[in-house]
This record gives sequence, structure tokens and C-alpha cells, in this order.
Amino acid sequence: MTSFLADLVQYQGLFQMIPVLGIGGTFQNGFQISSITYMSQHVKAFINETWLERYGYPIHQDNLLFLWSITVSIFGIGGLLGSAGSRYLTIKYGKKKCLLCNNLLMIAAASIMGCSKIARSFEMILIGRFICGISVGLCVPLHQQYVGEISPNKLRGFANSTASFFWSLGKAIGQITGQRELLGRQSLWPMLMASCGLPALVQLVTLPFFPESPSYLLIHKGDLEGCKKAIRQLWGEGRHQAEIDDIMKEKATMKNTKILSVLELLKDPAFRWQLYMIVILTATVQLCGINAIYFYTFEVLQAAGFDERIISYMTLSVGLSELVAALVCSSIIERLGRKVLLRGGYCIMGSLLACITVTLSLQDWYFWMPYCSLCLIILFAVVFGVGPAGATVSLRAEIVKVSCRPPAFVISAILNWLGIFVIGTTFPFIVERLKHFCFLIFMGVLFTSGILIHLFLPETKGKSIMEITEEFNKLNFKKKSVPATPNHVTEDYTFCTRL
Repeated sequence: MTSFLADLVQYQGLFQMIPVLGIGGTFQNGFQISSITYMSQHVKAFINETWLERYGYPIHQDNLLFLWSITVSIFGIGGLLGSAGSRYLTIKYGKKKCLLCNNLLMIAAASIMGCSKIARSFEMILIGRFICGISVGLCVPLHQQYVGEISPNKLRGFANSTASFFWSLGKAIGQITGQRELLGRQSLWPMLMASCGLPALVQLVTLPFFPESPSYLLIHKGDLEGCKKAIRQLWGEGRHQAEIDDIMKEKATMKNTKILSVLELLKDPAFRWQLYMIVILTATVQLCGINAIYFYTFEVLQAAGFDERIISYMTLSVGLSELVAALVCSSIIERLGRKVLLRGGYCIMGSLLACITVTLSLQDWYFWMPYCSLCLIILFAVVFGVGPAGATVSLRAEIVKVSCRPPAFVISAILNWLGIFVIGTTFPFIVERLKHFCFLIFMGVLFTSGILIHLFLPETKGKSIMEITEEFNKLNFKKKSVPATPNHVTEDYTFCTRL
């Protein structure tokens, strides 16, 4: 506790900046994912009313379902485009400027969606959702890169894991505000749609008081004084020479190297295993069953005979449990390490899915079995939040150098958005064919990923980016000579260890 309080005082600038980045970053993604569920009936009714006013007859049910599916999926299409453009924008303008402009984009999207009912135009919802997707697709990789680059090595895991916490917080806030007692009623759903503009406004007002990433200032802009000033503002007065030397070493390796494009990164053998790990981590998050769990919670409670008015509050318990778990992850990730949380989390989650499959098979045999299923579902969400959710976000920012971090995050984000789209379109058919046995597929994915993580992923806790790169070089150049890594700082960039 004493050490934590000392860090809280020493790094108060960092602790102040983390929520500013989170509220306009992964929070927005979590909020959009959960809040849209509570608007489905109201938006469908609005589309039908608007169609009737225009053409004099109600819309056909198939066309209504098509328009609703487009309303939901167009967010993912926008997210894919936003993620694809994040590399170019990050390199050219920096993360701070990109996030500030991105907030204006989100506020514009919120205004368009919020005015759709007054304008009697469901097309405005489609346009707003698309723009909102672009904004979220851009801000999520920016947030994850930014928060990792402003953190010292000793707090890097904690800072990176907060991206998972704000994602869970966004989902929980979306579930809470979507309740019929708040904004989830017929008359207030436009306000629920437009409420995503409020976090964007908060970040737009507060982010200008914080600095750009120190590594971006030094490596990309060559601004040594700006880097030192940013470090002082974020980490306080003190000796931070180890982190500064790490940035200088990376700059030395990049002296004659440009920022890689996505295609160049895919072809470069020096980053082969880093990309393998990014693909495994991203795919496992999509195929671990957490989305299926959120889908099946309502089905399990409905089959148990619970009143539909109570089910929405009971499903909220799953989201709140994941939120608390994400908070716990932030406090233990620097003690246990990323590899332990991933490997252990995958194994426990796989075992829980096996148990959930059994309880769902027996829920008609015993009246208390649905309660067991609900407890296992909540426990599954807790294990996901404590382990893989935070550790995955942290690792994606730690295992690649600044020179290839933007294209690596583009690849990860594109895989993530494609995974959301594929799972969203195929999962209903999988459930229809396999019923609750679909969880066995996710169980196989979890155990396979756990084995791969155990065999090939080096631990990154407390290591600099150069040390992590050397660990991966043992895999990338197993049968070749490992390229030498500069272990000194060039004379042109030598400065005092006291900031």
C-alpha cells in the first residue's frame, strides 16, 4: 500500500491522464456494443412509423429486419475503415491531435443520431452509426498505443490493462443507461444514441492539458526537450534514465529505418513471431466464447422461467462482474505477469465452458440447474476480465517496437473487427445447429491458445522493448545469427539523468 501511494504521488500526471484517454477510447467501444441492444425495439418501431408516413403502408418484416441488421453492422464497417486509417494518421499527426479531431467526429455522429427522430429520418441513424464506427475504429488503437507509451516500465502493465477496464466500464454504463427507468424507454432512445457525444466532449476539453507521447516526440519529431518536458509532467521529477535510454536505443535502431507499412511488416522476418502472437491473442478474444456467453445469458434465464423485466437486471450482473474483474486485473498484472494471466485464464475459462455445457444439458432435469448455469456464466466473465482481457491489451502494446507499432495495431484492429463481423453473422446459425454444445468449439480454442502461449510467448513483465525484442529474435532467427541490438546511446542525444 505504501508503494502504491508513493507511485500515486510520483506519477500523478500519468494517473490523471489514464482516465482522460480511457473515456474517449475503449470506453466508447464498450458503450456502443452494449447500448445498441436496448434500442432495438424502439428503433425498429421508429423505422416502421417513418416508412408508414412516407409511403402509406407499413414496412415488410423482412425489409425491417434487413434495415436493422444494416444499422447494427454498419458500425463494424466504419470501425474497419477507421482502424485501417489509424497508421497513416498516427504517424503524420501524432496520437494527441488524432484523438482531439476524432472527438469532433464522434460529437458530429452523436448529433446526427440524436436528431434522427425529430427529422423523421432513419437514414440519419445509419449515417451516424457509420461515422461513429469510424471514430471508434480510430480511437481504440490510438488509446491502446498512447497509454502504453506514456507509462514507465514498472507501471506499463497496469496502464495498458486500463484499456480493458474502460471497455468493460463502457459496456456496464451502456447496460445501466439502457434500462427502461433511465434512457431505454420509447421517448428517450435518441438521447441514449446521442449520449456517446458526452465522453467525446469530456476528452476534447481535458486532453489539451496533457502532453503528446514522449517516445513519439523523441523518435518521430526529434524533440528532445519536448520529450523531457512530457516525462516530467507525467512521471514527476526524478530519475527515469532507464526508460529514456530505452527510447534512445530504439531511436538509434530506427535512425536509417522508416516506419513500416502493413505489407512491409507482414514480409519482415524480424517480426514474424510478434505477428503470430498478435493474431493468436486477437483471434482468441473473439473465439473464447465471451460474446456467446453474453448472448446465452438471456436464453438461460428465460428458460429458467424468470420474468423478462428481471432478466435485464440479472444480465447486468454479468457486465458489472466483468468490470470489477478488470479493476482487479489492473492491480495484479504487474505482480503475476502477462503470461501467467493468459495461460491460467485460458485453462480456467475452457474448464468453465465444459461445466456450462453440462449444466445447460441438465437444466430441464433439476429446477436449480439454471442457477448453477448463471453462476458459472458470471464466473466465466470474471475470469475473462481478471486474466485474458487486460493481459491481451497489454501484450499487444509491449511486444512490438514503435517503428512497427502503428501497422501492428492496424492488423490487430482489422482482425478484431472482422472477427466481430464473422461471429455476429455465423453465431446464430451455429447455435441453431449445435445449441449449447457450441461452447465446446470455444473450449477447444481456449485450450489450444493456452498451449501456444505457454510454449512460445516470452514474459514481458518489467522488461524494456529491446529486451522483449531480443527474446523474440531467438524465435525469429532460430537457425540464423541474431542481429545485434545497439546497447548504447549516441553521443548526439546524451543528456543528464536528472530531469
